[in-house]
Amino acid sequence: MFRQLLKPIWKRKSRNLMLSLEIALAFVVVFAIAAAASRYYQLYHLPTGFNYEDVWSVQMELPNDDDAMKNDAQMYDKFKRSLQALPEVEQVAFANSSPYEDSTWRTGYYLPEGGADADSDLMTVSDDFFAVMGMTLTEGRWFSSADEGAAEEPVVVNRRFVQALFPGQNPLGKIISDGKPDSKDRKMLRITGVIDDLRNHGEFMLPTNFVIARFSPQSSTRGVATILLKVKPGTERIFEATLSNQLKLVRNDWSYRISPLSDLRESHLRRWMMPLIVFSVIAAFLLLMVAFGLFGVLWQNTTQRIPELGLRRAIGATAGNIYRQIIVEQLLLSTLAMLVGLVLLVQLPITGVLGENLDWRLFSIATLISVTIMALVSVLCALYPAWQASRLSPTEALHYE
Repeated sequence: MFRQLLKPIWKRKSRNLMLSLEIALAFVVVFAIAAAASRYYQLYHLPTGFNYEDVWSVQMELPNDDDAMKNDAQMYDKFKRSLQALPEVEQVAFANSSPYEDSTWRTGYYLPEGGADADSDLMTVSDDFFAVMGMTLTEGRWFSSADEGAAEEPVVVNRRFVQALFPGQNPLGKIISDGKPDSKDRKMLRITGVIDDLRNHGEFMLPTNFVIARFSPQSSTRGVATILLKVKPGTERIFEATLSNQLKLVRNDWSYRISPLSDLRESHLRRWMMPLIVFSVIAAFLLLMVAFGLFGVLWQNTTQRIPELGLRRAIGATAGNIYRQIIVEQLLLSTLAMLVGLVLLVQLPITGVLGENLDWRLFSIATLISVTIMALVSVLCALYPAWQASRLSPTEALHYE
């Protein structure tokens, strides 16, 4: 049956070529959007490693004449005591950046004796950071004031970092360095704990190696400019004015940018979703153009085939047979065009050029979505021309000129 249906498609191959190219191009575009949306959905449902609810961020903005945040133990102690005195504040922590902020510090880590190395994102945080952010430890312990003055600075790493440097080994107590073995100013670091993951940029951040280093107001060489506050549930935005006044009591010559992490998260999600929405609109217009072109070509082809269809009716074909023939032919044409697109697209997961962003699972999901959409468009465009063809009277069709 399919062989008989393919024959008329092949005989009209010159007329079907441009139509097939349009379908193949639309299929590739829809596939790209479907793959991106599937990856976004997958990333959104991965754990971020922290809890943003009831956490506020304060960015300390220094005057222009201050080149860097200097470490001042007394100043940090004043900030902490002053903020903890507020009834709305439960805990206070310091960090070099806030979650959901577009700030990335990435560096390389090495085994002291050489060999394996791994690039990793880095955050520098105070001892209270883990409690404020509601993080969960899977192995070992958090660093604390007990690590003050240790020969190796304590760090907490994520599981991906462990797999990169210590595959199949227990990482607790292992020594790493932030410089190559021949580097003179490298620091030695000791792993005290392991977390499953941390994606500090939020739900759409790609999983990566992560190292969390300890900030100590007493011994760190450089200060940090972010304060993170765990506030009581139900704290309203009006608290911002009270918080700003309290901060000014400590350093009135600085300015402060205050935001609940929930607000930063909403802004982050909108910013990441905007490109997908824009490309989806473009893809929708492309599909609409393809649908109009497909409808026009089908209408023209059906008109040109009136004698052929009339002959089929004259030798016993029913209206339903003609109706199904037009639709199945269009589906076959669309399927052939999509197969050409798939031959090209399947190279992406085979070569692994996009890595985790397009593994075989995502490829299969995107293929299923795009095939379904293109098949639906093809059928919808063929319905009316097929209905018109099925209504042809054999006598009128055979006399058509």
